[in-house]
Amino acid sequence: MNDRIALRRLIEERLKDSRAASDPSTAVPAGFSAKDIESIRAYFPAAPIAAAVLVPIVDHETGLTVLLTQRASTLKNHAGQISFPGGRIEPTDLNPLEAALRETEEEIGVTREYITFAGYLEPQLVLSGYWVTPVVAFVQPGFELRLDHHEVETAFEVPLRHILDPINHRSRTRELGAVTVQVYDIPYENHNIWGATAGMLTSLYKLLRTE
Repeated sequence: MNDRIALRRLIEERLKDSRAASDPSTAVPAGFSAKDIESIRAYFPAAPIAAAVLVPIVDHETGLTVLLTQRASTLKNHAGQISFPGGRIEPTDLNPLEAALRETEEEIGVTREYITFAGYLEPQLVLSGYWVTPVVAFVQPGFELRLDHHEVETAFEVPLRHILDPINHRSRTRELGAVTVQVYDIPYENHNIWGATAGMLTSLYKLLRTE
């Protein structure tokens, strides 16, 4: 079977019964190893704001890629970081999927007719005060990027196989208050994917592990 098709089917299979969480207490600190989570929870917000991001997997004939953005350097939170399109869930959004689709169109111009929902990853806490639901979706090629440069500096794609290869997960330590913790970065070319985005991609990697 074509590797691209097999990987897409695996993603669909692992996510088919996923549901969006409704309780922020189920969210885990993004990007940290399991052994550190309890020791660092105190540094995360007690009443986080609900948000959603799209994890856009572009289904090229040559292989699956993940579409990422680099946030504008002028933003108050996470300026210049590698991220997914997304943001706060507004009262008019029916669910995290709708919020992620709306934010994706607003930030990078990819409209919903190119997007096929696959499922939800576990929700994650971020230090800036949000609990984030990652929405995994396949994106049909042929879309035109229209970046909102107030929010997004640039967008680029990373082969999904690069993300799923643990040799590309680079461990380092980070100080969080009085606690030293282990985190993982995913370097790719001249980009370094870290923080919550790396945490969500690591969550996808763990979901898809077959061994």
